[in-house]
Amino acid sequence: MRVLVIGGGGREHAIVHACTRAGHEVLCTPGNPGMAELARVVVSAQDAASLARLAQAEGVDVVIVGPEAYLAAGVVDECDTLGIPAFGPTRAASRLEGDKAWSKAFMHRHGIPTAAHHTFSDLEAAEAHVASLTPPIVVKDAGLKAGKGVTIAHTTDDARAALQDIFTQSGAQAVIEDFMTGQEVTVLALTDGTTYALTPPSQDHKTIHEGDTGPMTGGMGVICPFPIAPEQMEVVRRDIIEPTLAGMRADGHPFRGVLYAGLMLTPHGPKVVEFNARFGDPEAEAVLPLLDSDLAQHALDAARGQFQPDTVRFRGAASATIILAAPGYPGEPQKGIPLDLPTPSTDEIIYHAGTAASTNGLISTGGRVLAVTAVADTLNVALGRAYALADRVDFPGAQLRKDIGARIGATPDHTSV
Repeated sequence: MRVLVIGGGGREHAIVHACTRAGHEVLCTPGNPGMAELARVVVSAQDAASLARLAQAEGVDVVIVGPEAYLAAGVVDECDTLGIPAFGPTRAASRLEGDKAWSKAFMHRHGIPTAAHHTFSDLEAAEAHVASLTPPIVVKDAGLKAGKGVTIAHTTDDARAALQDIFTQSGAQAVIEDFMTGQEVTVLALTDGTTYALTPPSQDHKTIHEGDTGPMTGGMGVICPFPIAPEQMEVVRRDIIEPTLAGMRADGHPFRGVLYAGLMLTPHGPKVVEFNARFGDPEAEAVLPLLDSDLAQHALDAARGQFQPDTVRFRGAASATIILAAPGYPGEPQKGIPLDLPTPSTDEIIYHAGTAASTNGLISTGGRVLAVTAVADTLNVALGRAYALADRVDFPGAQLRKDIGARIGATPDHTSV
């Protein structure tokens, strides 16, 4: 099968890796140096119509769309117009991620458990509401912010500052939510809009510093599987995944692709923190190495409305992903830092998230630069191997969290390294 993967980050590198592992010919655009080691990088304009025409010209069997911005721009719609199978939601369906105000209204309309919330299009009204609340307060930019438009404000002044930042934008909306407590977990559903299969649950670590402190990021590390109780997973299926897919069908926007459910396991049961319309990043870098079946075939089947959940298989193992971020991230990351990568062993991989080739070798180009993943029989061993591999990366000034997995008591086991 010939597969086109759209995107150029760590998530797309993980998708390419999964497809090539299954023996497929893979093209990618815009790609990155890590993806270029596995697939053919194609230079193309990145607008939706051009990408669909590229897929047609290359005769690909299926398109897999990675980043949310491409979905919101209508890449899948353009592929549909040309009769090209594409794994991902349409522009209308991707609104589940791209418009948090719409998404919250959708959840309320369909009885999907989430935090109590209010949406505001006016700064003064939002500030007045914040003044009536007791911190911590969750403030979200309703727009598409690549996972970074959320502030957990521990003072009213911090909440006001977040709102003022949001309302510097034209047409802005803010969602203000009650703060939820519990373990945060991600569940991904591969789906054709009706049938679905769940990946093993995973847990990302969102803030830049240890102890879940500092500003929010796109994600600093992942463990998989997260030890969620089977009865809780049944609640997630019954009360969240299935009503969401049914609600999208009922609203005339069937959702195909990857439904990302970011959940909080509250004392009152699982509740939705947010929905995304694609593989998470860096969750994909931890979940996809455990996939023991054919991602490209699943994508094609889902795009055709013929998804077969029983064919989706995952290894009975554990994975850990450690993010190496540039100095200055998540503010203004330093770019152009020279990188020297070691050769990973079996069941280890270094995914490129923000890198480029230069005349002097590999350099950093973004905030989150590398995702270092290891797979092992147990989570503690996977963590030990991932941290050991990260330590061998020559990346001056790199930021990484040393406490990935600590929320559930996991500790790196270095005895097997």
